[in-house]
Amino acid sequence: MAAFQNMDPALRVYFKKHSIPDIYEALLSGLLIMCPDDPLRFLEEKIKEIMANGLTGALWNTCIDPALSLRLKVISDTYLHTLLGLDDDQLMTVELCEKAWNFYSTNLKRMCFENTGAAARIRRVFDLTLQKITLKAWRKETRYNRRAKKYIAHLQKGDIEEPEKQAPVHHVEVHEKRLSERRTTERILPIDHSVPAKIAGLAKLPQNALVQIFHYLNILDLGRCAQVCRSWNAMTHVCSVWSSINFSAVKDEITDNIGGNILLKWRASVVHLNLQGCVALQWLTFKSIGQCRNLQELNVSKCQGLNDELMRLVSEGCPALLHLNLSHTDITNGTLRLLSRSFSNLQCLNLAYCRKFTDKGLQYLGSGRGCHKLIYLDLSGCLQISVEGFKNIAKSCSRIQYLTINEMPTLTDRCIQALVGKCQKIISIEFNEAPHVSDIAFKALAECQLVKIKIEGHNRITDLSFKMMSKHWPCLDRLCMTDCQKITDTGLKLIAPLANIAVLNLSDCMRISDAGLKSFVEGFAGSKIRELTLANCSNITDGSLIKIAQRCASLVYLNLRSCQAVTDSGIEVLAILPSLTHINVSGIAISDQTLEALGRNGKIKEITVSECKFISDAGIKRFCMDVKHLDYMDFSFCRQLSNHSIKHLSFNCHKLTSLSMVGCPRVSDTGVQYLGAVCTYLHYLDISGCINVTDKALKALWKSCLQLRILKMLYCPNITRQAVSKYTLRLQKYEYNNDDPPRWFGYDSGSQVHSPKKQKKYWHGRKVSALNQ
Repeated sequence: MAAFQNMDPALRVYFKKHSIPDIYEALLSGLLIMCPDDPLRFLEEKIKEIMANGLTGALWNTCIDPALSLRLKVISDTYLHTLLGLDDDQLMTVELCEKAWNFYSTNLKRMCFENTGAAARIRRVFDLTLQKITLKAWRKETRYNRRAKKYIAHLQKGDIEEPEKQAPVHHVEVHEKRLSERRTTERILPIDHSVPAKIAGLAKLPQNALVQIFHYLNILDLGRCAQVCRSWNAMTHVCSVWSSINFSAVKDEITDNIGGNILLKWRASVVHLNLQGCVALQWLTFKSIGQCRNLQELNVSKCQGLNDELMRLVSEGCPALLHLNLSHTDITNGTLRLLSRSFSNLQCLNLAYCRKFTDKGLQYLGSGRGCHKLIYLDLSGCLQISVEGFKNIAKSCSRIQYLTINEMPTLTDRCIQALVGKCQKIISIEFNEAPHVSDIAFKALAECQLVKIKIEGHNRITDLSFKMMSKHWPCLDRLCMTDCQKITDTGLKLIAPLANIAVLNLSDCMRISDAGLKSFVEGFAGSKIRELTLANCSNITDGSLIKIAQRCASLVYLNLRSCQAVTDSGIEVLAILPSLTHINVSGIAISDQTLEALGRNGKIKEITVSECKFISDAGIKRFCMDVKHLDYMDFSFCRQLSNHSIKHLSFNCHKLTSLSMVGCPRVSDTGVQYLGAVCTYLHYLDISGCINVTDKALKALWKSCLQLRILKMLYCPNITRQAVSKYTLRLQKYEYNNDDPPRWFGYDSGSQVHSPKKQKKYWHGRKVSALNQ
């Protein structure tokens, strides 16, 4: 029809008036589809039909037999049908809709923005808004830094009592912000002044958000919240708040009567229940657990007094149980028999350090309905299990995928062979401190498709095991072979073809050198590895680090602790790694220049430089200038570092949450006050062996570090027990003694620092213990 665009207008009106194009389209379509034997007679009949029906009814498929005509729609009923693909025979497809929308939006933008100047106005508004946001953030940071400098100046002048006269920097800022928000809210909305401002602010949050917040509270805090106001009391009665109950967090305060009543009231809502270490919970509590029909996860680890009778109460009414932790309890064969009868859906079972059941008890797991769905089993420390016991496990639980057997010196190759005979779905194994396991066990595991291997302290494991890995387990992604003295460079060369290894731990493998590590890094896994641990590998030199920097672009974590052959040159090269955020270079003779190079990376979140004798306050200063996201730092036993290091660390790294400065005698109260002034997120602090720290430091931490939860103060002779009792009430856990530092701290040997040994710890328990688990 394009040929008629330039014709006489009168002729074009005539064609349109009498629907000549439509008639032509209908007749031509009929000829193409029907293919009649006599075309002329076919055209004559169809023209008569069109004349009879009128020109308005002439469509393109009018002359086509209805049996051959496609059932097409002009457009779908709703665009939802198009998105969900409910209509396959519609004319308007997703592609056509997208093309039409693009055409429409393009023309609309062109019409609105090309000639009106709207685009330029929008750009100016955007630029002004961006400038305001930038200036506001800059002003906030400037005010923060100015006040921090002012506060630090007071400390440098020796005004130690300043924290008591003037609120810390972050408290002033928070107080002003709250006042401003309160004034704005009162100006816009009337607030009931009978309710505190904080509560009124929380009341504006959606219910789902409030429920999520209440999830993080322990039992005692929920009880306190229920007494605040009516709205909070109502929130504590939402069923989803009680879906996960952690009695372990309040194990020193909870009683059997309280625990039983809580579980009885919320028995229909409880899904996850943790009773780890709750000695006081006995018959009433376990009777109530037996009524929690929807319970899926139960942790009764370290519950002294737990016996078969109490487990019988639980087994009476928890058919949906999937995860059960019985570690460190006195259960016997009777409990294992109950498991097979009552918990047929059980998937994860932890029997670590349960030493009163026998091989016959493991046979019960397959009796009755049996625990045939079990996929995770932990038998760590169960020294009483023999080869016969592992045969019983293989018969009863052939679907096991995750197997953990740690601290079991009685474990032998025959045990593994007996287990793997029928358990061939294992994908993860963990054997730590099982000295009798050798390459024969790995040969038996060849029938499985292992993905994770964790071995520690096996002197009978050789390079032959690595050959088995390369041959039978191509999907292996986590390999931890710690303290395996017979592993050599040949083993690393054998696993170089494995392409999926993301975590490799070769700590204390003394025979590993540059040749083996270079071969592995140059293999298929070099570009994918994320975590690499080479602690105490004394034959690793700068050559390996250069190769790591060139090949391991995805490396996030690197541990080079006590790699004595590594120098500054090798560590500096690591700064080019784009993803490196966690690094451990403790016990290496690095200098300030190397520390500055690591700081220029800018992405370091965790760093350990303990026992690095050649770094100074100047090096810490240059390192902290570019590391704004530092979360954890450990410079323990760096006796040359002083308060100046803490000053620069706290002033530049506001997001610091964990700091360890064990054995730093030059750190005093002033350094701790620096932390309290600026590091508002500090959660963990270890000042053990800081002999110049006194009670004033504890007072500063008490007033400033409101987020502090764990504090270690071993060998601090100038801190008194009275101050510890007064200023540690808010902590979850702390360690303290006022003894003089032992000789291995190196305070009495000049510049030489002795290697630390395990020390006797003096624990003062706390009621909250979520971090202990």
